[in-house]
Amino acid sequence: MSDNLASAEWLNRPETQAIFAALDGQKRRTRAVGGVVRDTIMGRAHSGDIDMATELLPDEVIARAKAAGIAFYPTGIDHGTVTLKLGDTLAEVTTLRRDVETDGRHAVVAFGTDWAEDAKRRDFTLNALYCAADGTLYDPLGGVEDMRSGIVRFIGDASQRIAEDGLRVYRFFRLTASHGEQRLDPDGLTACATAVGQLDHLSRERIGSEVMRMLALPKVALSLAVMSEIRLLPLSDAALRALVAYESLGGQQAATRLALMTDDLDSLQAAWRLSNEAITSAKSIARAAAMLEQDKIAEAAYRHGETAVEGLAAAASLGHWGLARLSEAARVLAKTIVPPFPLSGHDLAGLGIQPGPALGRELGRLEQLWIDSGFALGKIELLTQIRV
Repeated sequence: MSDNLASAEWLNRPETQAIFAALDGQKRRTRAVGGVVRDTIMGRAHSGDIDMATELLPDEVIARAKAAGIAFYPTGIDHGTVTLKLGDTLAEVTTLRRDVETDGRHAVVAFGTDWAEDAKRRDFTLNALYCAADGTLYDPLGGVEDMRSGIVRFIGDASQRIAEDGLRVYRFFRLTASHGEQRLDPDGLTACATAVGQLDHLSRERIGSEVMRMLALPKVALSLAVMSEIRLLPLSDAALRALVAYESLGGQQAATRLALMTDDLDSLQAAWRLSNEAITSAKSIARAAAMLEQDKIAEAAYRHGETAVEGLAAAASLGHWGLARLSEAARVLAKTIVPPFPLSGHDLAGLGIQPGPALGRELGRLEQLWIDSGFALGKIELLTQIRV
């Protein structure tokens, strides 16, 4: 872990420096803050937007951006946030704030120029890190030391931070998995457990977004188990065992983890407002896993393509396969070459089957025969099997 921010690519980018220059960055009235600073110190790549904090009021940020030819978007103007875009660089610039009132979802804020007060209203110490335009680090709350110790610690009173925004319960687990090696801070865990019954006001989309980000991390099984234990996530013992097994295989796909978590993916989608893409992928993995559990390797490869690889990991995790069975199934799957199905509806229609449901059923039956043969049956052989 290095504290040397001065050489960071994102900081030395001309676009970033131009934004700093427009917002009095050299006078340190505007500083980068949060994830980009945290990840740079930890030696991790940061591909997201750059968050900045500023003493300037939102109207002045907009005026200065306009004068400098920087595109601006009032994305969160009521809370002091203006998004600036220069080239491919996006910076979310937020005026220093202190909370006046909050209901756990929406906060009434007052703008100010006090950097210490701004730090105290943030969620975790490792997110209350600031970087000036020249790379100077500001760490008012000991966030660097917590990072070195692998601690994701709420700032001040954990219960109060959660009362300000209940989504911080989910962020606590996600950040502990991504930055704390799943070593949960006891005080933070106690506060999260206490808050579980008070989170019904959170939007399903926000919860789903946090959970999906978490499910894409390399190691999450332990954290998911604790979330289940405090009733934050509805996971059965069987699902938890499968998630642990999947992780032991090196798996880290969010869609596969979704498939392992429940048989009712439609309900999960509704509960968390997950994207159709995520659920479609999870369903494909689950169907491939069901086929592979029955050793229908050729069919899984044909119907699910490359998804069958994740289906194999899911089947092995759900069924607690031994190494011998997994290795053999992986070997067979790897060498399976799927040719195109040699028949079409036109072939059957030419033999007297009228277009419609009956033709579709017969074509499906022949397709299954072809799959079961290991794709060995040719067009002529399949045509001899037609039931008119």
